[in-house]
Amino acid sequence: MPLFPPDRIKTDASDGAGNPCGPYRALLLSDTGGLTQFGAFIEILPPGSRSSIKHWHTAEDEMVYMLEGEVLLHEGDRATPMRPGDTATFRAGDPVGHCLENAGEAEARYLVIGTRSPADSVTYPDHDRVLHLDRRGGARRWTDHAGQPAQSPYLPETD
Repeated sequence: MPLFPPDRIKTDASDGAGNPCGPYRALLLSDTGGLTQFGAFIEILPPGSRSSIKHWHTAEDEMVYMLEGEVLLHEGDRATPMRPGDTATFRAGDPVGHCLENAGEAEARYLVIGTRSPADSVTYPDHDRVLHLDRRGGARRWTDHAGQPAQSPYLPETD
């Protein structure tokens, strides 16, 4: 059984520059162990940041377990506080966009676990965007809801 002490865990981070969601850090638990069937990571969200733009997956389940701090869970038009011990689950194909927002004054930490389907479409309902993923070949393609090529909503608008 591979054991990975904290100093060997792969990480990801953004300082927030050019990212509409703000800065974040992530401890990539499943990637560190080379797992391919599901993803698991701990995201650390500073005050004022969001986990993502509101989205939903056609082929992947997601689950969030709150570890420290507090966030707002945005689902459709609702915002619900999540505190340590709370769990939120998002079934594949449920067309309700979701994301987390740290509206508090302290850092928040939560565990995210989700399936890794060979192919998935991620819909961003508030931005008229769909991300088409093919993990078998590594393809990532953005379209609008009508299927026309489009820019990622995470990039600044261009003229």
